[in-house]
Amino acid sequence: MKIKCPDCSKPAELADDFSFVKCEYCLIDMTYGEYVKYIAYKDSRYRDILSDYK
Repeated sequence: MKIKCPDCSKPAELADDFSFVKCEYCLIDMTYGEYVKYIAYKDSRYRDILSDYK
């Protein structure tokens, strides 16, 4: 599945089982939990979802 890369905003690959997020453009490779936290810290609109990933 394709999602937006948190760094370069290009399409990144999200595994079907939500186990990882990888971007071939800027070489990000992280778990989905790390991705959610990264997005939440980077964009204040998403900070309310952090409680789901403690």
